[in-house]
Amino acid sequence: MSERPIEPGEPSSAQNPVSPPARPDNPQAATNDAAAIPKSATPTSASAPADGPMSAIKSLYDRLTEEIGKIYVGQDELVLGTLVALFSSGHVLIESVPGLGKTLFVRTLGRVLGCQFGRIQFTADLMPSDITGAPMFNMQKSEFEFRPGPVFTQLLLADEINRSPAKTHAALLEIMQEYHVTVERTTHRLERPFLVMATQNPIESEGTYNLPEAQLDRFMFKVIADYPEADEEARVLREHSVQTDLDTRLESELNIITSPEKIMQATELCGQVRVDDRLFDYVNTIVRRTRQWPQFHLGASPRAGLALIRAARTLAAFNGRDYAVPDDVVQIALPALRHRVILTAEAEVEGHQVDVLLTELIRTIEVPRM
Repeated sequence: MSERPIEPGEPSSAQNPVSPPARPDNPQAATNDAAAIPKSATPTSASAPADGPMSAIKSLYDRLTEEIGKIYVGQDELVLGTLVALFSSGHVLIESVPGLGKTLFVRTLGRVLGCQFGRIQFTADLMPSDITGAPMFNMQKSEFEFRPGPVFTQLLLADEINRSPAKTHAALLEIMQEYHVTVERTTHRLERPFLVMATQNPIESEGTYNLPEAQLDRFMFKVIADYPEADEEARVLREHSVQTDLDTRLESELNIITSPEKIMQATELCGQVRVDDRLFDYVNTIVRRTRQWPQFHLGASPRAGLALIRAARTLAAFNGRDYAVPDDVVQIALPALRHRVILTAEAEVEGHQVDVLLTELIRTIEVPRM
């Protein structure tokens, strides 16, 4: 990848934040500092070219966020993370308390994308066949026929996924990785695009299970959805307190921006964004250092590096660029890594937070000059 000259007076994105920050006395300040990396709803990296196929991706991203904002208020990190995952063939795990409009977001997203959406409410007695579907006996034909489960959709909301045991989660492993379901030695393919948005309650909640590491690693991002700001919550009260059928509002107020076919075409274009060898080395160093960080019992897998590269490509395309820069990696690093590392017992007792540690880790790595 050819180097882009730095204009006079332009700050370089390759300035090295190499020295780790001193631990602040105020833990809350450290939390806010860590959360500042991925919170931006608008990619803020290098300036974009005026035309070309990537400018069409940027235009599509801008139109999607504008249309979603007509119904769904706030949660910018959730919107950005979901769209990046969608155009990177990934999935999103959302940790939040109930009542933040996740179902509304999926329905809104399905409307503007022109995709089908479905929902599975995970409970302690949910069985794998309740997700995938199962053979049912047809009395008229006197034979078994496969009845598809709710997973046969395009945008799937797996609500409160950590309220079901591990055997139920296992039904999603093949689906999320290979986009098909195997039942009775017969493979049934899912229609693309296919995005799983799984929500989980905070682990401290009663009646929840920890997701297995194999399941967590299938998610491209883990996004933390928090309560809205005061002005956003006031807007929610004004716009959603009227007694109007939601289906009517979705059809009358929202326009269909794209289609499944165009989404797959855009996904292919995002995969063509150029990544310099130095950026590959930068991502590789970040991932490998998580396995050596003293407060981490378990570091990130190679799949984390793949997620970072794919996400950086998509973020670059959202900016209208055909090349990725380190800012793209840094912006999406916390959502891509926070669920793939496990704290040591000592770090948990001492009250360390994963986001703070990851922020410190990233700042110790020299940023390549592009």
